[in-house]
Amino acid sequence: MIVVGAGIGGLSTAVALRNANVDVEVYESLPEIRTTGTALGIASNAVRVLTELGIDLTGDGQELLNFEFRTATGELIRKLPIAQMTENLGAPTISIYRNELLDVLAAAAEGIPIHRDWAVDSVSINGKVTIVGVDGRTATADGIVGADGIRSTVRAHIAGAAEVREAGYVCWLAVIPFEHRGLARGDALHYWGAGQRFGLIDIGGGRAYWWGTKTMPIGQARGTKQEVAAAFAGWAPEVCAAIDQTPDDAIITVPAQDRPFLRRRGAGPVTLVGDAAHPMLTSLSQGAGSAIEDAYVLGRSLADTTDPATAFRSYEKARQRRTRWLVRTSRSVSLMEQISHPVPRTVRDYLLRHLPDSVVRRQYESAMRFDL
Repeated sequence: MIVVGAGIGGLSTAVALRNANVDVEVYESLPEIRTTGTALGIASNAVRVLTELGIDLTGDGQELLNFEFRTATGELIRKLPIAQMTENLGAPTISIYRNELLDVLAAAAEGIPIHRDWAVDSVSINGKVTIVGVDGRTATADGIVGADGIRSTVRAHIAGAAEVREAGYVCWLAVIPFEHRGLARGDALHYWGAGQRFGLIDIGGGRAYWWGTKTMPIGQARGTKQEVAAAFAGWAPEVCAAIDQTPDDAIITVPAQDRPFLRRRGAGPVTLVGDAAHPMLTSLSQGAGSAIEDAYVLGRSLADTTDPATAFRSYEKARQRRTRWLVRTSRSVSLMEQISHPVPRTVRDYLLRHLPDSVVRRQYESAMRFDL
């Protein structure tokens, strides 16, 4: 079996397939792991799946201990009952530097051949499946799993070329050494403004991950520290301090993008996982987690049959409802969070502040729950 892509979804898939006694090799376009300068949250659902795959994440990153929604100036809107949620879900949420997670997954995948600097140009099926590299090299297998991201070449083979879907706002991201009395150990703090948001998250080791969003035409974003500082001038002191302590070259600028949900995410002995299958906006923090879930379900499906096409269709059916819900809910939550108009924004903040704990907890636990 060939897995195209050695990111979070690809490495998780490789481990899951090996656990199912499937011979697997990974093909990755980059010559080495990219130093991204970003971090992410691995929620309880994905932590439990990784444990099931034999990957212990609890000693890495920083366990989420406190999650708060605040106004732009730092006034508390809502605190999520994280301790109760963690107990209900059976595992913590881990905030972790992306490269550290990739290192953990690469260690778990030790012994699996990973062919780097091998960019796929096309896919063909003639009994078996062949990938053709941009340099003309070929590799053939009984089945192919596309884990090659939002601009997946394997996806284009299945569904045709299509443009990504813009969400209408830009994201600035950075990881920095950071200590501030406004950010405690295990904190994840989300600040909501008018068409803007800011997240400040402790990822352990004296470091913080921050992200900021602003509704604007993507082509106008310059990605400079000056631009980000101007966008969040007057916000909470810890927000301004985080931006001030960030080197200009540490800031990454990306457009917020997803894709409409695919009705068919596989064909014959070819299927997709992660962002190649169902790229989503980040509002539920489930992009990486859903890719890890995909890997687990795919491995389980391949353990039940020796025919890749049969296993792939079983996997796709099993993942259809949840991944569709995650894509659609992530987009709707994102639009709610980015509201600019003062009236609906006031209503939004009022509802979040006054809804019963059980209602708020149920919404977030729905994204963070996965049955093994």
